[in-house]
Amino acid sequence: MEQRTTEQNKIRIRQAKPEEARLLGEIENHCFPPAEAAPVEEIIKRMQVFPENFLVAEWQERIVGFINGGTADEPRLPDEMYHDLSLHRPKGAYQTVFGLNVLPEYRRNGIATALVKAFIQLARQRKKAGMVLTCKEHLIPFYESCGFENYGKADSSHGGAVWYDMRILF
Repeated sequence: MEQRTTEQNKIRIRQAKPEEARLLGEIENHCFPPAEAAPVEEIIKRMQVFPENFLVAEWQERIVGFINGGTADEPRLPDEMYHDLSLHRPKGAYQTVFGLNVLPEYRRNGIATALVKAFIQLARQRKKAGMVLTCKEHLIPFYESCGFENYGKADSSHGGAVWYDMRILF
């Protein structure tokens, strides 16, 4: 992936490095409630299985967020994908988003948008058919602003929350 820096916010988006996995796991656990966050060890395993699907955001040379997800053959994100890495299909048609994480003190600076747009660009470059994710209701407008369409309530019980299926088809 080509490294990008946005001039307005000095956000640098780049491919994550294997040695950053533990830090990314710590960021995940800082950004999501305990019932929803992947344990640090799970983030490390995910990076071993699909390292090409981890992008980080740097602000003044500090990693302040990241986005990641596996790839699937169908345009859906079942809960099982979060826990069973054998469901990742490297040549799958759809990029999934497992998590979008930005440290709280860096939010509202365009970092999440930059990460999502870079991930979409990467999926397009890889000739994926689209991207899928689930989000909570209050995040629907954010993802719609990035080009996603709301497909209604998801068949998900991840973390005991209510989730919505979001897709962008290329």
